[in-house]
Amino acid sequence: MSRLDSFIRRLQAQRACLTEAVEQIRGLDGFVLELGLGNGRTFDHLREICPDREIYVFDRQVNAHPDCVPAADHLFLGEITATLPRALAQLGPHAALVHTDVGTGDQKANEGLAATIAPMIRGIMRIGGIVISDQPMIAAGLAPTHLPEGVKPGRYFMSKAV
Repeated sequence: MSRLDSFIRRLQAQRACLTEAVEQIRGLDGFVLELGLGNGRTFDHLREICPDREIYVFDRQVNAHPDCVPAADHLFLGEITATLPRALAQLGPHAALVHTDVGTGDQKANEGLAATIAPMIRGIMRIGGIVISDQPMIAAGLAPTHLPEGVKPGRYFMSKAV
């Protein structure tokens, strides 16, 4: 498969997982976290599909399209391992949805980062909340959940806070 086709399938899986997660958290209070702003496409999509929720965004630095940059009071800049604990202290454990796409081309580094942040992510979530991620999020209190139809296992990951 070409890298273009792989990229397209990843984005299709991401969109399907976001749609499914928003349906699953309907009726659950809480904010949304976007870990990895990147160019802002997913943040922009989250604003459309979660118009009544506050969305907090995390990244090392802002490189997004100007229309896709959150307000300063909804932006956590710096290393995710430092900003997630700060967000928990500021916001409390009330996230209903967390989307994380902070992986790089280095699979070993991705696995290490996922192992480090998974417990932090669980700590900021409310029970019943959903995590969507580009890497498996394995931590006490996170249970893998079904993927939407058409999303191949391993392409994207979903877990529920229990």
